[in-house]
Amino acid sequence: MITLQNINKTFRVAKRGAGFARAAKALFSREYETVHALSDVSFSVQGGEMVGYIGPNGAGKSTTIKIMCGILTPDSGVCQINGRTPWKERVAHVREIGVVFGQRSQLWWDVPVMDSFELIRDIYKVNANTYQRNLDELVEILDLSEILKTPARSLSLGQRMRCEIVASLLHDPNILFLDEPTIGLDAVSKIAVRQFIKRLNKERGTTVLLTTHDMQDIEALTERIVLIGKGQILLDGSLAELKARSPEGANAEEMVAALYKEYEI
Repeated sequence: MITLQNINKTFRVAKRGAGFARAAKALFSREYETVHALSDVSFSVQGGEMVGYIGPNGAGKSTTIKIMCGILTPDSGVCQINGRTPWKERVAHVREIGVVFGQRSQLWWDVPVMDSFELIRDIYKVNANTYQRNLDELVEILDLSEILKTPARSLSLGQRMRCEIVASLLHDPNILFLDEPTIGLDAVSKIAVRQFIKRLNKERGTTVLLTTHDMQDIEALTERIVLIGKGQILLDGSLAELKARSPEGANAEEMVAALYKEYEI
């Protein structure tokens, strides 16, 4: 289903010191730094599996997700998803994946949510019957019927995130990438989103790759975690294995903090 082998990605980033003089100098002569975002990243995910992809800020999580979505092209390595290379066969690839970026929106800010859904239907060329079936089911499960005529800018964060999930699933993807899907949500909204993702995986067999800093999301949804730090895969195992190597009685956050300390990330 998903296979990554020796994926490498670097970025060339301009840098300068603070102050007007240095800013003026940078107009004519810039210094650059090469950032190694990913170094020989390799892992695989089977169909129907839910995997937590965790690591501190800047570890390379979002870069990996963007490569798997076809947004970024790696410097080297192999990425195969459903038998396709994402950045080479992007149009066919995106028809089979859904993506939710917690800090990015696919809803149009000033129009009713329903208009965004219909535009997404047209973009993906979803047939009328499939679209209506998915829309009715998702709106009912996520309790969105009262806000479909509301512009996205007027929604609470919890309402918007639930709408983002609907938007990512209208075209029946078999893989769902979730990048910080519960960021900023209140407890009630987090529970609703978690329950929906579990139901989606159980009833449709949707493969889910979840990146988050909220370890309660990981505990509630996944049985396997992949830990990345400084662009390298450091650990790939089950939550049970993680608990076995952690201090007795430690909660999820404490277990991950211990991992970060162990790997010095």
